[in-house]
Order: sequence, then C-alpha cells, then structure tokens
Amino acid sequence: MAHFIGGAGDEKKVEYIELIFDLIFVYILGRNNSLLHSVDGGFISAQTYITYILTALIALHIWYFTTVFINRYGSGGAAEYIGLFITMYLLYYMADGTRIDWHSYYVKYSTAWALIMVNLAVQYIIKLKKSGGLRPWEDVQIKNIIRNLIIEAAVIFISIPVFIRTSIPLAPLAMVFGIIAAMLTRKASVLKPVDFAHLTERVMLYVVFSFGEMIIGTAGYFEGDVTPASIYYSTMCFVIVVGLFLSYGFVYDRIIDREMKTTGTAYMIIHVFLITALNNLTVALEFMREPEISDIPKNIFLVASFLVYFMFLFLLENFAKERLRGTKRFYIKLAAAAAVFCALMAAFYQNGMISIAVTALFVFAVYITLRLFEKNAGNDPLFQKSAKA
Repeated sequence: MAHFIGGAGDEKKVEYIELIFDLIFVYILGRNNSLLHSVDGGFISAQTYITYILTALIALHIWYFTTVFINRYGSGGAAEYIGLFITMYLLYYMADGTRIDWHSYYVKYSTAWALIMVNLAVQYIIKLKKSGGLRPWEDVQIKNIIRNLIIEAAVIFISIPVFIRTSIPLAPLAMVFGIIAAMLTRKASVLKPVDFAHLTERVMLYVVFSFGEMIIGTAGYFEGDVTPASIYYSTMCFVIVVGLFLSYGFVYDRIIDREMKTTGTAYMIIHVFLITALNNLTVALEFMREPEISDIPKNIFLVASFLVYFMFLFLLENFAKERLRGTKRFYIKLAAAAAVFCALMAAFYQNGMISIAVTALFVFAVYITLRLFEKNAGNDPLFQKSAKA
C-alpha cells in the first residue's frame, strides 16, 4: 500500500508522490497511442510508426531513470519533490511535441528532454554531496550515473542545432547510449542493489496504467446500437483484455521472486519493451473493428504484438522463484499454442468474428498453461521441501 514519504516501517513502499508522478505518463501513453490512429493507404505509415516507437521508448527511458533514482536514493527530501515536479512540468512539453509531425516540434521536445536529464543529474549530485564520501562503493555508482546523464543531455542539446541545419534528428542516440551505458555499468550497480520488491511494485503499477489505456482504447467496441454482432465483438475484446491482465498479474504475483538481490536493470529494460508491446496491442485491438484498415496488415500487427508481448513476459523468468523457472516442456507448449494461433489467424484473416475468437482462445490458453505449470511445480516434492525451508 502506498503512503507518504518518510512514513513508518522498514519495508520500502510505493509513495503517493510516485503515483502522482506516474499520472503524467498516463497522459503520455494516450498521446503516443494517438499517433497510430493516422492511417495512410490502409495502414500506419512506416514514418508514423517509427515516430511512435521513438517517443514511447524515450518516455519509458525517462521513467526508468526516475524510478531507479527513487528506489535507490529516495528519502523524501524537499529537493526530490522539487526535482520530480520539474520533471513532470517538462514532460508536458514533451507530450505536446508527441505528434505525427514530430520534426516540427523537435526543438521543444528535445530541449525539455535534455533538461530532464540535467535535472536528474542534479538530483544525483545532491545525493553525492550528502554522502560525504562515507560510502565510496555507492559514490562510484552515483558518479557513473551522473556522467551518463550529462552525456545524454549533451547529445540531445548538440542534436538541436544539427537538426536545425540538416533536419537529421540525432537525439534518439542519447537513449541508445543510456541503455548501453546502463548495461555496461551493471557491475558497479551491484554495489547497491535496488529494493526489488519496491521496483516490481512500481513497474506493476505502470503496467496497470497501460491496461487502463487499453480499457479506454477498446471502449469503442461498446459504442453504437446493441446487436448480436456488437455483443459478440465487445465480449471477445473484453475477454482478451481480461486474459492479458490475468497473465501479467499471475506472473507478478506468483512467479516473480520479489526478494531477489539484483540491480533491476534487465527487469526494467524487459518491461520497456513489454509495455511498448502492450500499447501496440491496444491499437491493434482498436484496428480489428475498423473496416477501413486493411485486413492483412492489421492482422499481422495484432499477431506480432501478441507474440512480442508474451515473449517479453516470459523473459521475466530470469527473475522467477527458483522452482518456478520455465521448463523445456513448458516452453514447447507455449510455442505450440503460438504456432496454432499464427496458423489460424493466417487462415481466417478476412473473418473478423473467427479472428477475434481465436485471439481470445490463445490468450487464455497461455494463461491456463501458466496456472497448470505453477500448480504442477507446487505439487513437486522438491518444490514443497524448498518452500518449507
């Protein structure tokens, strides 16, 4: 349960200020997904989709850095509150620049992004000054992060005059650098592991916000006259959303080992792509009821989004409880279900009623496979022995 910063208790909880901070990303999620509603020639243009992917990943990149800072060093000081509110303010400018003609808003968007990186670097500098050199192993990590944030900000700032002169947007290179730098400095990050229970809860809440956007996006299935066809499609769509939510919730609640000691870097990066795939699914489900969207591309988009979502969901097995790591037999079952799903979607791509039913069956086939795997692992004598220990 969330509480105010500085509350009692040894266990780190998600704070109310973090939830308020996350609300700005709900707005950004909506802005990002709106990009994909511009259809050209029967489907999304390549340029529009690239813009969508970049803006989505950049927003998640900022959220990642801010979340890790709060997780490791959050103490509820005035400087942290001010820093969070500055980031929120600047995110509004980034959200306003999240448009199909992103290039027209490049200067505003990139300036706000660079200032957010500078703001985060300042927050780390404050923590470094307060440490007074008493924890040199932590200082190494903080200095690495400060250096990376400043380099990112510099790349973004430099990209602005380059863009003005050449129309080449180089700012996304800063995000690429940030991801690579985070992976390369994982050894230093081991010196101060994240509070993994807190981190998983923060990430779960962001996923819940993404499902909230999915619920809003698929509300169109319930519009118009109530007919047998509308009831059928709305029911199938609702079942799909429920099945997706149950699968993620089951992995989070029953599979993930939240007491694990880890840097959290890989967990966060997996979720960056998982959340992006989930947002793609929101748009893909909306496309299913749009007759002006070409059948072949929208079905390919839907199938690909589902496969990517489940692929990254099951990559989380690296953070599973020891006895709940996926077995070869488990993944063969999932692969078989995915193969049948792809085959049926290819066979019935022109029949919306069959396609959406096949999708619902696939989602629940995955969920049931998950539950049976966990149940069988729980009945394993070795599992029961280790659980008692």
